[in-house]
Order: sequence, then structure tokens, then C-alpha cells
Amino acid sequence: MAFGVRTNQKNTGRSFVRGIQKKVACECWFTSTGKAMPLMVKVEDENGEIRTIREIMVHSYEKKMYAGVPSIEYDCTLTVENRRIRVWLIYYPTENQWVLNFR
Repeated sequence: MAFGVRTNQKNTGRSFVRGIQKKVACECWFTSTGKAMPLMVKVEDENGEIRTIREIMVHSYEKKMYAGVPSIEYDCTLTVENRRIRVWLIYYPTENQWVLNFR
């Protein structure tokens, strides 16, 4: 790739955000104006168990475009077993797919 545009890509063909990405299932509420608000995330842990995370604090969100691929990136804090974890929750509307990016 010219000029190192995709040097931080994680073989997904989608995101250029640094960090460890995991595909997740996300329950989301869409407002009447089209704004998406994540309510719950389900993610597979290291042992293969599906974890449900309901405590999501969204600090901010931003619509982005990387090499023509649109995404909405949510800067969030998840509460898991009384620990707070800062993550990016990223939605790819063209693929209708969610990923978590751990910092």
C-alpha cells in the first residue's frame, strides 16, 4: 500500500484503528433521527464463553470514513466484573457489523 495507509490494519479489510479487535453482537436502539445508541454487547471470552455486557457508558461518538469505508466509532467504558475497561465500539453500517477495539 502506498504511503503506509494500511500499516495498522488487522487483516479484517475494514478498520485502520490500532488495538486488538473482536467481533461482537450489539443490541442497539435507533432514535427517530437515526442516531444509534448501543445498549448491550455480547462478546466471546478467552474460554469460548459468551459474555453479556450491559453497562456501557458512551463518552462520545464520531462518524468516520477510512479509504471509502464508513464507520461510527463510539468511545466507551464497559463495566465487566466490577472493572471498567475503556474501548472503542465500532459499527460498520455497510456490513452491518460491530467490533470492539481494546486500547
